[in-house]
Amino acid sequence: MTTATATATPCVSHLVGRSTARLQYSRAAPLLYRNAAFSTKKSNKNKLSSGKSCSTSIIAALPFELSPPPIDHDFLVMDLSHFGRIRVSGDDRIQFLHNQTTADFECLSEGQGCDTVFVTPTARTIDIAYAWIMKKAVVLVVSPETRGNITEMLNKYVFFADKVEIQDITKQTCLFALAGPKSNQVMANLNLSDLVGQPYGTNRHYSVNGMPLTVGVGNIISQEGFSLLMSPTTAGSVWKTLLSQGAIPLGFNAWEKLRVIQGRPAPGKELTNEFNVLEAGLWNSISMNKGCYKGQETISRLITYDGVKQRLWGIHLSAPVEPGSPITVNGKKVGKLTSYTTGRKESDHFALGYIKRQAASCGDTVVVGENILGTVVDVPFLSQQSPPTKKSSP
Repeated sequence: MTTATATATPCVSHLVGRSTARLQYSRAAPLLYRNAAFSTKKSNKNKLSSGKSCSTSIIAALPFELSPPPIDHDFLVMDLSHFGRIRVSGDDRIQFLHNQTTADFECLSEGQGCDTVFVTPTARTIDIAYAWIMKKAVVLVVSPETRGNITEMLNKYVFFADKVEIQDITKQTCLFALAGPKSNQVMANLNLSDLVGQPYGTNRHYSVNGMPLTVGVGNIISQEGFSLLMSPTTAGSVWKTLLSQGAIPLGFNAWEKLRVIQGRPAPGKELTNEFNVLEAGLWNSISMNKGCYKGQETISRLITYDGVKQRLWGIHLSAPVEPGSPITVNGKKVGKLTSYTTGRKESDHFALGYIKRQAASCGDTVVVGENILGTVVDVPFLSQQSPPTKKSSP
């Protein structure tokens, strides 16, 4: 049985980004048992050295930056350990998060999860959090840019009588994300098929060489796929097991490309003080029925009076364009480009941008920047969102 060294510190994410070597990995499938041990076939080539961290021992082996990034591969693995993990514990944790974010935490039970949005009092967007409800805590996965500010903000709203503790556990944990149509089969290969087909956010605890591993349904940018939360000492064994199943690792550039093409809003780009949560299209993260929470008054008013004036779209472009470029129709500014990437082919160009509702919709042509033509399209992440249906008049 192979075990990761106890001195393993930070995960692979920031150390392997420039490796381009393609090495052959064993196709033997290690088994991962719930509440049991993680067994791996012994191999001198893949064995973690006892005196090295998991990051150092894997660094030479990872094909982490492929060009072009293989975003259409049937099984992808991403090290998202640079994303923030915030643990909220204490008897009042559910009510506290219920009041501080947009989702209905009081309707969730242990083992369930959801997306929720941190907003300002006027419903301007700060970040989307992927939340797991556990027996004694709620774990929030947030963007790297917002980790410190959100931790500080939550602590600010914990009052003396509140039984709530906020802990940043980013450095004590690692986070991997799985994507692609083969993900379900791989989960079955690893004896984790009990999670296949479960609702988004469902999470369960397992054991890897006696160390805890939490697996959840969803991977931040999609309701399909899975997320794995573990200690750094476990990360090396888990990573090698995923590679042995045929996973192709994605580096930061590939991840950003995938994020834009999928249409997941990001802080500092689509999620800023310039746009509100409804303009960002994050309907699945918003409770329409729960009691008072930060930003609720603005959200309710926007819904009641149909006050959402713009929305986020994908845009196929004829050429590269800088984020921040204006979007125009018939010479009039109607929006703003927020993110850009090359498409699935290097000759393709794709972007995200906000456009006024009455100015353009799916299939329409717009002009971006200096006469760059764009076609407005739906994107997967936003098309999965479900706005409330309008009630018909009696």
